[in-house]
Amino acid sequence: MLIEIKDARKEYGSGESLVKALDGVNLSLEEGKVYVVLGPSGSGKSTLLNMVGGLDVLTSGSIVVDNIDISKANKKEMTEYRRKVIGFVFQFYNLVPDLTALENIEVVSDISNSKTNLDINEIMESLEISDLKDRFPRELSGGQQQRIAIARALVKNPKILLCDELTGALDTKSSKSVLKVIEKVNQKYHTTIIIITHNEAIQGIADTIIRFKDGNIHSIEENQNKISADALEL
Repeated sequence: MLIEIKDARKEYGSGESLVKALDGVNLSLEEGKVYVVLGPSGSGKSTLLNMVGGLDVLTSGSIVVDNIDISKANKKEMTEYRRKVIGFVFQFYNLVPDLTALENIEVVSDISNSKTNLDINEIMESLEISDLKDRFPRELSGGQQQRIAIARALVKNPKILLCDELTGALDTKSSKSVLKVIEKVNQKYHTTIIIITHNEAIQGIADTIIRFKDGNIHSIEENQNKISADALEL
């Protein structure tokens, strides 16, 4: 297994104000698959994403990713983990406004400074954004900005791509376009992809559908009717 989560707990506050964001989660995720995680706000799905991404730490339990126990890692080890293993795609893109599309991607490549970095031109061509390289974020549509954000996450060739409501700010046409990109990324680079979303329709492209409720897993279902992003009814 690429990811092994055991009895993961994350608590905030204490006493009567105690919030159990994660309440004993156990989960195993395989390499190269697409996982769609569904659930209402406050169900724990975004907390899980942050934990796997190394943005926060568990109260108790463990998360082992690619044989790295990130629940025990020190600050330096976590920095390397986020740099080499994880790629993030956020709902609101988080592009640097004063950098061109190409520069937004290059800056991550420079920071990671890894021999495993993918060729930027190849990625941009694969995601059909080569003609946007000299444009600034303000000159791009939401869907185009999200593609740039995906390219930025991919350039360091992460094993895991974490997507937090990546279509939440997009219209239907742009959403489908971005999901087609995600589909292509999984097929071309064998990247493990975890998509956190409120949109039930997106589960169609998943290999596995995970539902969260009240800080824990409500159900896990292998998708027997997986469809292409083109066929989604968003």
